[in-house]
Amino acid sequence: MGSVLLAAPSGFCAGVSRAVETVELALARYGAPVYVRRQIVHNRQVVERLRRAGAVFVAEVDEVPAGSVLVLSAHGVAPGVREAAADRGLRTIDATCPLVTKVHREARRFAALGYDILLIGAPGHDEVVGTAGVAPGRTHVVDGLDGARAVDVADPERMVWLAQTTLTVEETERVVAELRKRFPGIQDPPSDDICYAAQNRQAGAKHLAGASDLVLVVGSANSHNSCRLVEVARACGTPAHLVEDPAAIEDGWLDGVAVVGVTAGASAPAESVGALLAELAVRGYGDVRTVEVAREGQHFSLPRELTGPAS
Repeated sequence: MGSVLLAAPSGFCAGVSRAVETVELALARYGAPVYVRRQIVHNRQVVERLRRAGAVFVAEVDEVPAGSVLVLSAHGVAPGVREAAADRGLRTIDATCPLVTKVHREARRFAALGYDILLIGAPGHDEVVGTAGVAPGRTHVVDGLDGARAVDVADPERMVWLAQTTLTVEETERVVAELRKRFPGIQDPPSDDICYAAQNRQAGAKHLAGASDLVLVVGSANSHNSCRLVEVARACGTPAHLVEDPAAIEDGWLDGVAVVGVTAGASAPAESVGALLAELAVRGYGDVRTVEVAREGQHFSLPRELTGPAS
């Protein structure tokens, strides 16, 4: 009946793999329960699997019993969270993605130099909250073009923009262009803040949009990078939907569709992609061809708390 184009790479990136493995190894080393502040990554299936294994997900540090093991999520936290964990005597393991840590270092350095920081991102997102917390007196969160038009700073000649790592390149460029119109002296970050994995998956979504009649993105609704892939495909003029569970596929989506493009956000596990492909095969789309748009060989070392002898 039809065929499937599967983008590669898709699914887990190095930072997500590291974060999930961190919780798994913490459970193996210390036993259940291991507490995790917020979702370790933004994917419901991953969180539920780890919960069944003994992980306990909490909103804030004060919910964790004193002396327990606490894992900080891949999205990063403000320094105050670490301080609160230390005050409770928690054994803290930091699973922050190294690419997010890089942005934190940039924010800390520019704040120390007296710069205002314009942080492009989604207000309330865990990553943005953590990065803003690194330099709370200096950071202004810029939410899209409207935010770029409204933000104000004390010294337009002493400012820098940074970005949430999961934004699309295009939306970041549009916001930066608007900021530069208002503040010609704004400084760029020392290196690209947008995650390599997000960029690769966005490139895959664009390719699928040009070669498919429909694009399905595997991921959870609270996954910023997964939702962005849907937006990328739709911006190319191709219908696209986020699929957290194959049962969510609506029959009408496949009407007149000969080729289905499939990709997955950086926090979506391989088994979720497999489940979607199995459902599509049942619906007559059993011919699957992989389209490689980039190669990823990145690997991030585990947190140092897990690489030495247990204490």
